Amino acid sequence: MISTFFNHELKAFWRSKNTGKTIAVKVVMGILILILLLYVVALGVLLDVILGKAFPKDDLVVTFCGIILIYFLSDMLMRMQLQELPTLKVQPYLHLPVKRNSVVGYLALTAILSFFNLWPIVLFGPFIIKIILPSSGALVAGAFFVALVSLSVFNNYLAMYIKRKSNLNGWVFLVAFAVLGLAIAGDFVWHVYSLRKLSYGYFGALLTKPYLALLPLVLGLGMFYFNFIYLKGNLYLEELGSRKASAYKSSTEIPFLNRYGSVGDLVANEVKLILRNKRSRSALLMSSFMLFYGLIFYTQKVYPDGFKIFLGMFMTGIFIISYGQFMFSWQASHFDGLLVSKIKFSDFLKAKYLLFTVVSTIAFLLTLPYAYFGWKVVLIHFVMYLWNLGVNTTIVLFFANRNYKRIDLSKGASFNWEGVGATQMLLSFPLLILPYLIYWPFSLLGMPYPGYAALAIIGLAFIGTRSFWIKKLEADFYDKRFKIAEGFRNI
Repeated sequence: MISTFFNHELKAFWRSKNTGKTIAVKVVMGILILILLLYVVALGVLLDVILGKAFPKDDLVVTFCGIILIYFLSDMLMRMQLQELPTLKVQPYLHLPVKRNSVVGYLALTAILSFFNLWPIVLFGPFIIKIILPSSGALVAGAFFVALVSLSVFNNYLAMYIKRKSNLNGWVFLVAFAVLGLAIAGDFVWHVYSLRKLSYGYFGALLTKPYLALLPLVLGLGMFYFNFIYLKGNLYLEELGSRKASAYKSSTEIPFLNRYGSVGDLVANEVKLILRNKRSRSALLMSSFMLFYGLIFYTQKVYPDGFKIFLGMFMTGIFIISYGQFMFSWQASHFDGLLVSKIKFSDFLKAKYLLFTVVSTIAFLLTLPYAYFGWKVVLIHFVMYLWNLGVNTTIVLFFANRNYKRIDLSKGASFNWEGVGATQMLLSFPLLILPYLIYWPFSLLGMPYPGYAALAIIGLAFIGTRSFWIKKLEADFYDKRFKIAEGFRNI
């Protein structure tokens, strides 16, 4: 039966009207993956040399055993962001005499076909053969291979489970990502424990007790079975609907939004969209990573004060830029429904403004610890926070009216350029240049603080006249709505 499913998938691929485009993308991706694989092979062959130079005072095998756990934590982070979920259109099989175990088994087994499962063998295999096999024997070397493959399988199915759960509740993904981040920060930032010692505690024991390789084997098989049971229990669409609706409370039922009426409801739906889809969720994650940019640049004195304007704008407003430029593209699959709905477009715009205000405010508050580098940094961040809420939000929404490319939310975020076009390139010019056109004249005269004041005043002026800009954007949208809808229909 699995071969039948595979045959149906191949036929669906070749009969699709986007086959040519898909093949071109897969060829490019295949070349990139092959190049990456060659780099990993070279790294694996030279791993003993690299570890010897990086840790000259430590025993080579001890060093090797100490990095394996760190690798698998990093592997989990990459899987959560980059690895795709295996898919199968289940509906055509539901009325046929096809066993549920066959459908679920196909989905579960195809998840193994991931390049992530190949990396640990390619990366660590040469070291095991060159160093561990001659010194400890074939039994120990085999135990290492079993442990590595089993942990890779465990990571594979754990990432699959987290992603599937996050499709129902986006907070699951954020919590899992935060837990992994804290686990890594506990060693490398706070030094509460040593991941290298924990890693050696297990993999070092394999050198004398090879039977311990059964532990990750049991974990890998257990996670595979757990994933199988979860898929089997959620195979039918109705089981993902009414039965779970009564037991699950939406993560976007935020009391703060109730006071805004229909605008608050639109924001709540937007939050659901962001948390439940990979591409939109990646925009939120990128905004979180941008908050650490200051640690890279503020620790170096070679960058002038003018560069801090750029940093302040991006750290407090990257979500506005990365998410807002695709304002309609996120709703491309149901845009025609929005056009005929009773939703006022002015409310739609107000919801966008409210969402950007909340996210940008949280981002600004999270950058307050940069006061460690001087209160001037906080001042610049606050100025650019006002600039983002007033000017950049309006510019981004203006250009969003000119983006006619759809985004398929069912696709992954990695190497996905759907919705990206010339509009995004044109958008970068006013966003990057405009604040400096206002600041530089004051800076050249040796008056940076009046320059900051000018940026803040303009930002506040745009915030104060927001209702005026909403009317302008609404009128602009009605002029272009049918052109936008036509662009979204071109799949």
